[in-house]
Amino acid sequence: MVAQQYSALHTDGARDGRIVVVTGASGGVGRAVARRFAAAGDRVALLARGQVGLAAAADEVEKLGGTPLVVEVDVADHHAVEAAADSVEERLGPIDIWINAAFSTIFAPVGDITAEEFRRATEVTYLGVVYGTMAALKRMKARGRGSIVQVGSALAQRSIPLQSAYCGAKHGIDGFTESLRTELLHDRSAIHVTVVQLPAVNTPQFSWVRSRLLRHPRPVAPIYQPEVAARAVYYAADHPARKQYWVGISTVLTLLGQRACPAVLDRYLARTGYDSQQTDQRAGDHDGNLTDPLDAEAGRDYGAHGVFDAEAHARSELWWLRSAVGRLAAGAGSVAGMWRGVRREFWREMRSVEY
Repeated sequence: MVAQQYSALHTDGARDGRIVVVTGASGGVGRAVARRFAAAGDRVALLARGQVGLAAAADEVEKLGGTPLVVEVDVADHHAVEAAADSVEERLGPIDIWINAAFSTIFAPVGDITAEEFRRATEVTYLGVVYGTMAALKRMKARGRGSIVQVGSALAQRSIPLQSAYCGAKHGIDGFTESLRTELLHDRSAIHVTVVQLPAVNTPQFSWVRSRLLRHPRPVAPIYQPEVAARAVYYAADHPARKQYWVGISTVLTLLGQRACPAVLDRYLARTGYDSQQTDQRAGDHDGNLTDPLDAEAGRDYGAHGVFDAEAHARSELWWLRSAVGRLAAGAGSVAGMWRGVRREFWREMRSVEY
């Protein structure tokens, strides 16, 4: 069932900015992405399950100058996602950008995960992306334009221990998106789909994830703040023709290493992957948010950041360099284009002169 708790349009009735849908918008990367688009004055539809987080996200979007629309939805429910997309277009207008950021998972060895837990994690993390993409594509095709961004991970191409459900789902997203991209190219469509492969990010997932580890789960260093991910997703939405974006030096090294020496990484992760994903703090079994959101139960908004602020990087130097080079190249291209235009006009005028 889809429930809309909050909608705010500009008081003068004007509807400015792009219409952006963000799944998983109640916390973590999705929350940071929603804020980034809000700061650009866009209309942001916030899709997630957690009512407390959604309400807080809507307040942030409005304060930053965007227009929020809250839609409470479980992305694992195809019919609910379709209804949510209909609601967005009825309340805000035609969807320009769709960001798939929602996921849910479990930290445990394969033998400690039940079939039902694998099913649920796959339905949310993989099928949630498929359903969101289908909903966006259906509406974008009617207009012949739009951008779809999948929030991926380095773990989509290099799996690690204790995260088989998540890694498997992220691998599936890569395969699904690659297939869709070839279809769009075949159709010469102006709709674009891209994937942003992220490094370890300081999000609340390590506090709300279902876990059967003896110690508290943690991201593998180096860790980046969710705003780093949000800037990359925002850029990708504006430049979606590229197949993938890699964020963070750890992502680059991981994906290149996987291509060069996967067997070496197998052995390295077998030796280090357990300890690197756990703190020294004892934890034990934790039900987490695999089946139900935790914010209402806990009576709190988890926000975008997790508990690892002290060691998280506020920016990726590699991404900054990549963006800077891109801006310089674009600027150089613009100057070159202007110069070619001036030359054409000059010779056109010269040819028209009568001597």
